[in-house]
Formats: sequence, C-alpha cells, structure tokens
Amino acid sequence: QLQASGGGLVQGGGSLRLSCKVSGSRSSINIWAWYRQAPGKQRELVARITRGDSPDYADSVKGRFTISRDNAAIFFHLQMNRLKPEDTAVYYCAAQDHWFKDYWGRGTLVTVSS
Repeated sequence: QLQASGGGLVQGGGSLRLSCKVSGSRSSINIWAWYRQAPGKQRELVARITRGDSPDYADSVKGRFTISRDNAAIFFHLQMNRLKPEDTAVYYCAAQDHWFKDYWGRGTLVTVSS
C-alpha cells in the first residue's frame, strides 16, 4: 500500500526529498505521516499532515523539514533541508484511514555525514 523512496547519503547541511507512493484505497486516507527510527532508539513521529492540510512537526525538525502531498493523494513527500548527523535514521512513511487502520511502508535509510 505504501512505498517509500528517496533515501541516501548526504553531507551535513544538505537536502533530501523522500517520497511515498500510496496505492489502494487512497480516498479513505485521512492522515499521512513520516516516522524515523535511529539506531538504538524508538521510532518517532517526524511530520504529519491531515486531510485538512494542517501539518505537525517534531520540534527537532521544525523549520527544516516540510511534509506535503499531491492533490490526488497518490504521493506525499518529506523535504528535508539543513540535514544534521542526528537526522540519520530509517525513515518510514505511514498513513491512517478513516477506520483508524494504520498502513506502513518499508523504511528508507537516510545517512547524514558530518
């Protein structure tokens, strides 16, 4: 249902754009989100956008990351600017439908070198 892409290796201060393709019952999705999990740490919410287009961000990424989705809700993205080594993690795209069922994509690794 969800397929993430766009991870890779980038130098500190650089940018990456992650994308997630949504297939299946796109019209039932109400929340689109990105999570990340760094080595030895718990998975955490990075950014979330609702059908009402009100994005939320983790404090650690505010002002640097932007979540967006296309009008057809086929793709949603995470633009990551001014990346820091502490942003290194496996990033997961996720979605929730109006029955509160969660969907997860496979992770994509983002590595930020110092």
